[in-house]
Amino acid sequence: MPDITDDADLAFVDDVATFFAREGLPLIAGRVIGCLLICDPPERSAADLARDLQASRSSIGNAMRLLTPSGLVEGFHRRGDRQEYYRISTDGWSRMLANRYATTAGFRQILEHGLTCLDGESPARRERLENVTELYRFLEGELPQLWARWEHHVARQREP
Repeated sequence: MPDITDDADLAFVDDVATFFAREGLPLIAGRVIGCLLICDPPERSAADLARDLQASRSSIGNAMRLLTPSGLVEGFHRRGDRQEYYRISTDGWSRMLANRYATTAGFRQILEHGLTCLDGESPARRERLENVTELYRFLEGELPQLWARWEHHVARQREP
């Protein structure tokens, strides 16, 4: 199984890690994503990832506990092999974004409740909350159409 040892590969993995660290993920989780994006074959065991990324098995385990619930990374077993392997899910990016967008309505409800709590407050105090509430109302209205367009695009790409 080829290792991720080429300087260009490692630089890419680190770039991905840095991007996701800015999104709030630990660096190791971003490094796992980067590695799984370019490794060949496209799956790795925890031991493989630890070796490729020069990280501890416990760090890899912690990263997997963060990455698998989103649907981006999935674990699986090969018949006859007790070891678990990980890969980027076929529709992992879509599922991850769908999960993220699904929280839009819930947060908008919290924001609107906050606005009712600030009734009668100074306009300056309400303005910040009104601005973000309006953004989430907009996103909640637009995301379903955007998602439908994406699914239509994917379906067209798969047509013979």
